[in-house]
Amino acid sequence: MANIQRIIFVEDHGNERAMMAKAIFDMNNTEETVTADARGIVVLFPQPMNQKAEAVLISNGIAATGEVSVQLTEEDFGEEVLVLTMEEQQKQRILSQFANARNVQLLTDLTGDELEIMDPYGGTLQSYGLCYESLSIIIKKLVKLVSKGEKTNVESESNGSPVDPA
Repeated sequence: MANIQRIIFVEDHGNERAMMAKAIFDMNNTEETVTADARGIVVLFPQPMNQKAEAVLISNGIAATGEVSVQLTEEDFGEEVLVLTMEEQQKQRILSQFANARNVQLLTDLTGDELEIMDPYGGTLQSYGLCYESLSIIIKKLVKLVSKGEKTNVESESNGSPVDPA
């Protein structure tokens, strides 16, 4: 992961888990050379962060940034960009919809966790809190991987090369 300069967290609409993951990453990231963004696979119009997701972040001492959802585009992919999805089906959808898709991984595969990130959409504030807790643990593992500059054995299915070819 030594050559990764940008991480994009992706989910369906980009205004819940992806924004929470970005906020948690930004709060814990010590590497100034690595930035994070949140994107959605289907963003019909820009939407602010989900109110329950925002409330959970604030209650955990993370300021909500006032961001709005942004559509994932072909231009988002690159050699120094790592695209992380919340669910396997999102990863597969990206790989099939974007010709330039590369370095696309399921977040929990990269961090060595078994379960995908639960989708709290339509759930209670408690559901969003549980989602935050699991994201927080997983993102902290990701930050350690990034800060150590570790190479991973995870292969990118779109081009068959390691996430960190360096």
